[in-house]
Amino acid sequence: MLAEMGHLILIVSLATGIYALMASFVGAVKHNTVLAISGQRAAFALLFLLTLALLGIEQALLADDFHFRYVASYSSRALPTFFKITSLWAGQAGSLLFWVWILAGYTALVVLIYKKSQERIIPYVIGILMVISVFFISLLVFVDSPFEMLAQAPADGRGLNPLLQHFAMVIHPPVLYLGYVGFAVPFAFGIAGLLSGKIDNSWVKTVRRWTVVPWLFLGLGILLGGKWAYEELGWGGYWAWDPVENAAFMPWLLGTAFIHSIMIQEKKDMLKVWNMVLIILTFTMSIFGTFLTRSGVISSVHSFAQSAIGPIFFGFVIFVLLTSVYILIQNLHLLKSSARIESVVSRESVFLINNVVFVGACFAVFWGTIFPVVSEAVRGVKITVGPPWFNSVNVPLFLFILFLTGVGPLVAWRKSSPQHLKRIFLKPLLVSLAGLVILLIMGITKIYALISFVLSIFVTATIVAEFHRGARARMKGKNESYFTAMFRLFERNKRRYGGYIVHFAMVLLFVGVTGSAFDTDAEVVLASHESAKIGRYEITYHGAQTFADEHKQVLRTHLTLKRDGKEVGDLFPQRHFYLVQEQPTTEVAVKSFLKEDFYVVLNGIDSETDKATFEVHVKPLVIWVWIGGYVLAIGTILGLLPNKQEQQRRRNTVTKETVSEQPETV
Repeated sequence: MLAEMGHLILIVSLATGIYALMASFVGAVKHNTVLAISGQRAAFALLFLLTLALLGIEQALLADDFHFRYVASYSSRALPTFFKITSLWAGQAGSLLFWVWILAGYTALVVLIYKKSQERIIPYVIGILMVISVFFISLLVFVDSPFEMLAQAPADGRGLNPLLQHFAMVIHPPVLYLGYVGFAVPFAFGIAGLLSGKIDNSWVKTVRRWTVVPWLFLGLGILLGGKWAYEELGWGGYWAWDPVENAAFMPWLLGTAFIHSIMIQEKKDMLKVWNMVLIILTFTMSIFGTFLTRSGVISSVHSFAQSAIGPIFFGFVIFVLLTSVYILIQNLHLLKSSARIESVVSRESVFLINNVVFVGACFAVFWGTIFPVVSEAVRGVKITVGPPWFNSVNVPLFLFILFLTGVGPLVAWRKSSPQHLKRIFLKPLLVSLAGLVILLIMGITKIYALISFVLSIFVTATIVAEFHRGARARMKGKNESYFTAMFRLFERNKRRYGGYIVHFAMVLLFVGVTGSAFDTDAEVVLASHESAKIGRYEITYHGAQTFADEHKQVLRTHLTLKRDGKEVGDLFPQRHFYLVQEQPTTEVAVKSFLKEDFYVVLNGIDSETDKATFEVHVKPLVIWVWIGGYVLAIGTILGLLPNKQEQQRRRNTVTKETVSEQPETV
């Protein structure tokens, strides 16, 4: 059985990783091509070995082999097969194995793509990625192995935490890990560039895609986590500034700053040192986030229990940060640039301000997250920092970022004249003022909500105007119809217009989040066939039923929902009791509309009066948060597609290389 050889496979994986590390670095330093290629092959071997280990633990989970402590802790006979498979990342050891397996996959992909085009730098890249891999595999071998055996196998396992038995939570960790782990690649390219002495602007073009992809995965992972919290935890929200939520949010903020900042280096050969600092901090924060989740130093519904891994992880975070900063300082001469920002009113200046605000927001989140730990260490009292503090600090910062989202892409490089600013911003400003008047007439007076909506209108207007302006110019120059011109415009510059779509996704997210300022909450107690009104809605209770399977007992209530007197559907809020864990959970019922969600939680049924108590939330605009996530994915993917000119350039390059390789004829 593969699982029984699992720990041995991990030991061989550790030896393989160490060999790949040494062969890559020695091959790079000594310019030994044979050793460098050997290191690349060892990277492929490591992926194969870790795949065997991963299949081994999956085999044990599916076979209900409770001889393994991990299987006994996170699975059970009654657990549905789908959740048995995904139990791989339910516990610490399994999630660490999954983490390093993804890293091995990224490493193999880097080798496949760049082994010829980046021959000088790739050995350093592989060596750096192997340092990270060896650390994680060492944890699995020496600290917390998923293949640890029990002296006596129990008859059944403890099963998966009921809170994790939700579709969004099943795909949330893998997507999140693809983001966390993915930032290791641009980090490795950056440090490798410094070590190799090759740190020209081709580095920027290489790492841009390798940054955007994990940035997208991390962003979608955060949204999936919010979806899980919204539907599973029953408190009516999707973001609570929880420490583990913050742990994912911080590298995403820094990654966003880096993506914007490398545009300046790519276009103007500026901010080289700043960009290197940003990618170092982004990856370090990814490792720090993993540390927060696994150390037990903070309390969170997402985190693992306190273990010996915490101090080791913190030591690795410090090692990565100090080593990276040392390498950066030693090679500062490679990052010199003579270019300077020429005007405050320029795209370079706006992007730099954008960077500062993103980093400031990240620091605010970081400080609020670790402050309870610092206060306990210094004063012996753990002071909790809650959502009011995070909101008071970050809401103004994020509103300023929203403003820059509309301004930054449209301001000219180098310097913008007053005439240019008037031409591109006058109409969006007039539209925004009209929107402000309409919002005030609608009775919206909450200052932050008002600012958010007006800025959302402004940014949307700038994006629409930019698409329209480009299409009109192409219509005149190419004699094309409006929609043909729009399509050709996008086809020729997918990166630019895909970026505008991403910015529009941010607008939708802001609109959805701002809606929370107008939530309505109520608690109603209903007997069978009684009704209650909540604003424009009316619910009627039709009783409850109970049923069970080998996995859980279910108490399900039935409500009908009317809006403005018209029936719009049925709701079935439930309470589950999981038999193996002896743990109850709440299953909310949500009816979503474009304007708002009607959200119902069953608190319980009085056994004497048979009356049911429901917690009701009317939550405006929530659906736009999830729609924003879809638009974010679409815009990012479109922006990653090569432009027509790039495709032609690549075809020409391939043709030239093919011709040059032909033997000479007489």
